[in-house]
Amino acid sequence: MAIASRSLHESLFPKYPCFSHDFRRRHSLRFSSPPFRFTVRASSAVAVETDLSIQKNQTVETDLFSCPVCYEPLIRKGPPGLNLAAIYRSGFKCKQCNKSYSSKNVYLDLTVTAGLRNYTEVKPVGTELFRSPFVSFVYERGWRQNFNRRGFPGPDEEFRMAQEYFKPVEGGILVDVSCGSGLFSRKFAKSGTYAGVIALDFSENMLRQCNDFINQDASILSSNIALVRADVSRLPFSSGSIDAVHAGAALHCWPSPSNAVAEISRIMRSGGIFVGSTFLRYTSSTHRIIQPFREGVLQNNFLTEEEIEDLCTSCGLSNYTRKIQQSFIMFSAQKP
Repeated sequence: MAIASRSLHESLFPKYPCFSHDFRRRHSLRFSSPPFRFTVRASSAVAVETDLSIQKNQTVETDLFSCPVCYEPLIRKGPPGLNLAAIYRSGFKCKQCNKSYSSKNVYLDLTVTAGLRNYTEVKPVGTELFRSPFVSFVYERGWRQNFNRRGFPGPDEEFRMAQEYFKPVEGGILVDVSCGSGLFSRKFAKSGTYAGVIALDFSENMLRQCNDFINQDASILSSNIALVRADVSRLPFSSGSIDAVHAGAALHCWPSPSNAVAEISRIMRSGGIFVGSTFLRYTSSTHRIIQPFREGVLQNNFLTEEEIEDLCTSCGLSNYTRKIQQSFIMFSAQKP
């Protein structure tokens, strides 16, 4: 429903409704209550017009999630929280675009194309590959293990390294972009370090596989983890609303790393931390005879160490640091 005036709307739904100053200081809240809610109650005086069948005196809340079209916070009807059951039972709507979003059984679809009937969009081959049910199934059953041949230290060590980088933002909301089958999303959720973890990927089948793994682990089944389908170059969060962003072995898969890193910078609050890992095109230790070959063959998919730092800096991030082992790089950058 429409709120009586624009000024009233702005007072009820501030630009960044997902965070409060108190929360950033009071880490004790991170596990005890559903995070980041701004609540109004419908009454005869103030009505909120949506197609979510909201009745008088029912609770309507702006949510952590925002519309991928206009970035306005979504209005949510349903139980609060980031856990799978709460997301599945909730309806979401953008008041400005009048577009509704809903759960697709196991994940919340917050892509621009969600709900479209006639329009179809073909993504690059690399993106479509990871939407395959086969690749989604084998990713943690042999595919990911081959990364150690290129210097990746293994999921446990990579998780430990990422946690070290994320220490300044413990207690906040972490978004694991391009999460795949949720290998690290589950580790972050299980650690109990964050108020909520959002496992985000463009692949429907990767998210279904992530859900299967979660259902097999009772220790995280009811934890604050949500599965969201979204485009990394059009992230469904308000500007300055996220504490931490993780992208494990992902940069080389993105159609446009520059657009993706710019979006990551946009959604992070001041002090927020971005941690990513990927394959390098070549390093300073790569033999000069091999460098031209890798430059020509891998140019479109893999970046150099210098390019990654330049990209982060150009997108407004600072305090860049990295660790390199063979072709593996893990880097961290902070939003000033």
